[in-house]
Amino acid sequence: MGEFINLEESAVGNVAIIRLDRPKVNALNSQVGHELLGVCNELATRTDIRGVVIWGGPRIFAAGADISEFPIEGESRDPSAMVDLLNEANFALENLSQITVSAVNGFALGGGCELSMSTDFRVCGEGAVFGQPEILLGIIAGAGGTQRMTRLVGVTKSKEINYSGRQVKAAEALEIGLVSEVQSDEKVLDAAVAMAARYAAGPAAIANAKKSIMDGLHVSIEEAIAIERREFIASFQTDDAVTGIKSFLEHGPGKAEFSGQ
Repeated sequence: MGEFINLEESAVGNVAIIRLDRPKVNALNSQVGHELLGVCNELATRTDIRGVVIWGGPRIFAAGADISEFPIEGESRDPSAMVDLLNEANFALENLSQITVSAVNGFALGGGCELSMSTDFRVCGEGAVFGQPEILLGIIAGAGGTQRMTRLVGVTKSKEINYSGRQVKAAEALEIGLVSEVQSDEKVLDAAVAMAARYAAGPAAIANAKKSIMDGLHVSIEEAIAIERREFIASFQTDDAVTGIKSFLEHGPGKAEFSGQ
């Protein structure tokens, strides 16, 4: 599909893999942003895919943005074009109706950490390293590093990570809630696909739950409950709702087999 971003099949039929492959360190530049946005726009139309894993390969997830694109000449040093594109791509990934999982081997720094935080879950290897080192360049994170980090790990820990630019290793990332699961490095991709597959086997209402959570993050509790009500009603319109309720009434909880429709 692209030079650096491709959509690949996994061992599970309804789980796809977004493969990031830009040697040497999967640095995120404008072309990567365009290609990722294109893949996410395609996935938004794919009803056959219910789970998505993004993976940078067995050695490195993404070491950050391509610093060679940063403007340092002249009086007007405006990085808007680059960061706006990366934000658009990250939002497109975050807002997919499918369950999304980052499979993180090696470094996920700067823009790479921001990309990983745009998915529902993160599975990382024992050798994985996260961080927002932008402050060491005299700048700050611009594609979600201060915002998604805060929502995942809390205000104080986010400040400490963003203020220092230090690296967060896998064990600490799990402890603070930055990742969901740590695996041996060679099992990361398989574990991420398995996680996505578990949710992909669930009812269609998972997409309603995701939308309710994400849309309710940034509004008042009254508005958030109204969003939940909207998605609650929408979930009743799925075939799986009929299947699940009938199964409960006839056979008890936990025995329904869902179609994803």
